[in-house]
Formats: sequence, structure tokens, C-alpha cells
Amino acid sequence: MTGPLRVVAVTYSPGEAIEGLLSSLRRATTRPLDVVLADNGSTDGWPERVAAGADDVRLLPIGGNVGYGPAANAGLADLLTGWAVVVNPDVRFEDGAVDELLAAAARWPRAATLGPAIHTPEGALYPSARDLPSLSTGIGHALLGWAWPSNPWTARYRREREAPRERPAGWLSGSCLLVDLEAFHSVGGFDPGYFMYFEDVDLAERLGRRGYLHVYVPTAVVVHEGGHATRREPHRMQRVHHTSALRYLSGQYPRRRHAPLRWVLRGGLGARMLTSYVSARVGAGAQPQQRAEQLPGRRRWRRR
Repeated sequence: MTGPLRVVAVTYSPGEAIEGLLSSLRRATTRPLDVVLADNGSTDGWPERVAAGADDVRLLPIGGNVGYGPAANAGLADLLTGWAVVVNPDVRFEDGAVDELLAAAARWPRAATLGPAIHTPEGALYPSARDLPSLSTGIGHALLGWAWPSNPWTARYRREREAPRERPAGWLSGSCLLVDLEAFHSVGGFDPGYFMYFEDVDLAERLGRRGYLHVYVPTAVVVHEGGHATRREPHRMQRVHHTSALRYLSGQYPRRRHAPLRWVLRGGLGARMLTSYVSARVGAGAQPQQRAEQLPGRRRWRRR
């Protein structure tokens, strides 16, 4: 591959975490970079500061907080072919991680998206490569995951009872994705109707209907701090999360005869949302059941 690799980071007052992302990116690939900070109205000055100090980083002001998917779309709008990375600003790449994803892309010619293993700073392995949510697994996961993370519905949905391996998945976490731009644009990119959450599920489902694959690559590893938006506006983010879940699930049952089911989904998700306002445990959902030391080639995990 020749030419710089486009990397789009959606920023919203990211703080100094953006410096960690950029420094780790330069160790994650041998390719030159073209980093676009699709900025949703930051007020902390960090996107401007890092863009001014680097030749391979530029700022794309979106004009307001339009959400994750729409900002990512804007950052990719001028590039129609090749590969690009979409990433959260609080992600840190381990050395060579982007090149690992690009190598896997060559092994999977029908892959539209490829995602790395994602772990927390404490070493919990986030279940970032899941099956598409069905009605049964979705209900079981939503009702029981927060109290019984290893329940069979959550385990089936998140596939945490199998060792991490390179494989197709129903969908991959949008916090870090390598994207085939031709495939991405063929379905119109992320649905702008999702402000945050489930835009990655929806994208994967639409691409899957066209015969594309989504491939989990656990030999590529990133660390994701996560939770910035939730900590700043916990109730709003819970409302957005449940609204996005309703939008996605209702979209799977669009016919008039499905109207009673959509009302049941609305009531159930609304009740769970209200419960999450008063219970941080419910709001946090099912905790990860695997550790980073279970990744291929790692006998033990060391905090970096």
C-alpha cells in the first residue's frame, strides 16, 4: 500500500488523551499518516493544540456536537477508496497494531471492517467482537447482564466462552475500526440518526446484508480508557444508549404487524433506562469476563 493512511478521530474536548493516541499511532504503523480530528465543538483547546504542532494532523471543525457517526462520516467524506481507521481519542495503540490490521485485511478480501482486541488500562478484555443482537439474546443480556455477566444469553451474544482468535463477527466496536472505504460508502457510511451507540451495530448489519465480513484480529491490540462521555453526562448518555438500542431493534421489526413488539421494546428499554439512573451497576452493564493475558501470544499481561 502506498500513500498516507487516513485516521479519523472524533473529538469532543478530549483532554491530553489525544496526545497519547497520536504518539501511539506513530508506533502502530510504518505508513505515513493523515490524521483528521473531526471535532464536535471541543472547548478545551486540545484538538487545536495538537493539530498546530504536527504536520500529519489536521483539524476538521464539524460546527457542533452532531454525534460520533456523523463526525466520522465527515472525516471520511473526501476519500472514496482504500483503508482508513476510525478511532476514539482515548485509545492507545500497541506497537504495530495498525499494521497487524492491514495484514489481516489482505487475508480476508471480503472484510469491510476489521477490529483489534481492546482492553482496559486494568487489563480487562472488552468483548468488542460480538454477534448481531437477536431479540432473545438482547432481552436476556439487557435484563441479566448487569447482575449475572456469565449468563448464557450474554455469553452467546459476546462470545466470551471461546478463546480469542481471528474470526468473523457480527459486529465490531466502533471505538477502533479499520474500514474499507469503498464498502463503507456503498451503504452511506454511519447512519446519522444515531448520535452515539449502536451506529457500529447498524453499520455492520447493513454491510453484512451486502455480503461483507467483519473480522476480529486479536493480534492487533489497543488500550481504551473509555467512559469519558458517560462520566461527564451520565444520565444523558444512558438516555442516548437506550434510545439508540430502541432505534436499532425497532428497525429490525418495521412492519405494521410488529407494532405491538415495538411498544414492548419501548417499554422495556424505558424501564431499564430509568433503573440505570439510580443504579450505576445497571448502567455499567455486564462486566468483561476475559483478561488481556488470554490474547494470542501472551502468557501474561503487563500494565503498560
